[in-house]
Amino acid sequence: MPSKKTLTRKQKIGLFSALLFSAVFFLFYYIFTNDSRMFHALADEMFYSELSGNALSLHYTLAYPEKYGFTGEAVLSTYDSGADNGKEAVESALLRLSRISPQGLSEDDAFAYQLLERYLKLRLKGTSYAYYDDPLSPSSGMQSGLPILLADYTFRSPKDVEDYLHILDQTDTYFQGLIQYEKEKEKRGLFMSENGVKKVKEQCCAIMDKKLLSTGAHFLHTTFNERVSVMEEKGQITREQKEQWISENDRLLTTVVGPAYESVADAFTVFEGSGEAMGLCNFKDGRAYYEYLLASITGSSRSIPGIKTMLLEDFQKNYTALAALLKSCPELVFMDSESAQSFPYSTAAEMLNDLQRRMSADFPSFPRLEKDFTPSCTIKSVSPAMESYSSPAYYLTPPIDDMSSNIIYINQKNMPDALTLYTTLAHEGYPGHLYQTVYSQLYMNLRNTSCLRYLLHYGGYTEGWALYVENLSYQYAQQLVQEEAPTEALWYEACRLNRNLQLCTYSLLDIAIHYEGASLTQTANILQKLGITDQNTITYIYEYIVEEPVNYLKYYLGFLEFLSLKDSAETLWGEDFSLMKFHQFILETGPSDFQGLNDRLSCY
Repeated sequence: MPSKKTLTRKQKIGLFSALLFSAVFFLFYYIFTNDSRMFHALADEMFYSELSGNALSLHYTLAYPEKYGFTGEAVLSTYDSGADNGKEAVESALLRLSRISPQGLSEDDAFAYQLLERYLKLRLKGTSYAYYDDPLSPSSGMQSGLPILLADYTFRSPKDVEDYLHILDQTDTYFQGLIQYEKEKEKRGLFMSENGVKKVKEQCCAIMDKKLLSTGAHFLHTTFNERVSVMEEKGQITREQKEQWISENDRLLTTVVGPAYESVADAFTVFEGSGEAMGLCNFKDGRAYYEYLLASITGSSRSIPGIKTMLLEDFQKNYTALAALLKSCPELVFMDSESAQSFPYSTAAEMLNDLQRRMSADFPSFPRLEKDFTPSCTIKSVSPAMESYSSPAYYLTPPIDDMSSNIIYINQKNMPDALTLYTTLAHEGYPGHLYQTVYSQLYMNLRNTSCLRYLLHYGGYTEGWALYVENLSYQYAQQLVQEEAPTEALWYEACRLNRNLQLCTYSLLDIAIHYEGASLTQTANILQKLGITDQNTITYIYEYIVEEPVNYLKYYLGFLEFLSLKDSAETLWGEDFSLMKFHQFILETGPSDFQGLNDRLSCY
């Protein structure tokens, strides 16, 4: 029988010390990781909740959603008048967030915490204005947005095709929900103007042209056929499967999607005469809603009087600079795109290559990956059926888990001259949206940044940056022609100043119309003093601003916030300041409101 082994007093003390150390260690670990675990649990739940009920958002956010736990059937979100407007969910998230200490988080998570807290507080404020949104706006509504998203819905696998067809099958329910929402808006006296109604009806008929649908010549026929044919060529599907899907796509377009658009047009016929073209401040709580909308879309925390002062000072600066330029070179007054023919490039590919070369001195290369990474960029033309309802150009943001393929659309309706195409490609491509999006997402992916950051969208950060670099591209253009055509180079600078004056004017009008109550007549008086006298042009400007509140401010206020941030960086960094460092700071901080960017500046 083995003898019983006893511990000495020294061994007992050692064992007790080890147990005590272990207890302290696990207590320390729990206390100082609990905040991190709670934050990531909240972030993951919000990420899943935001995307699981919207198949389009999910597809354009994640190329391979199954790797993130999304395995269900594609669901196209629909409006339910009896559903909660999200207030309870936002309040619950804020309560959970309040139980987490930012001091217990990593630097990146602590920053995401601050962003999320401000974002949720703004969303909570927005729940008080449930019927001020306009999902069927004649300028940017889903009746024109949905076909664009469908036409570029990437088919990476057979499931993507099945999901796409399932989305088509839900468009009738989707638009019925929006019609119900518009009915509720109309009952509350918040409906769009009669002219807006006419535009929506015209769009529905033109976008889903019955003849094109019946003959299989609609762009949603041709783009679908092209995508499944590529899958067949790659051996992903059989010819029989392709033909079956093409037949199903044809059926759904003619029996579901087309009639869905007809139902919108029919419903809006009933709505005619219900609304009037006027600024938000003319509606109940409209001024407060405008304040919320401005902060939410631009990411700026400035007061409206402060923003107005900022815009007026910028207008005066650009006006003085343009007047001095025209005085020094009077012949610029007689120049236009017809007479300015020295620009050396004519194709988009040439221009993008030149932009990438010229930006390299002041913009960092993409973050280094395990293998070389160069994102592709395809330039496409907007479908003729959509030209009247699309922006002059736009960039489709790639999924966060596959940024290799990027698409820029150019609207050929008003074929841009060489300078306009060059600066547009700078805005949409390099060093604009494409470069900013890919760089920031690569950087955040490398740092395993919380996935929630991808859902916090800041219009001022994205569009303000694009306008900021677009201004720089005018300087690049001047360098291209400086030696051979110095007068044309000066004309490029005049074009830049004129564009800024125009955007600044429209931003001031946005405030005048939506916050101060300027009428069409008062708007006309302002524009006429600036030399815009054509009544059709004046009416178009007024109605567009009425339909798209804060849109111009998203661009121009965002641009001015970046200029202000650059001034702060120069003061703070002193001799260490460089454009390279400043741009790297913005890109590595990632999408943010401007308070967040200013807070991070001193730590960079």
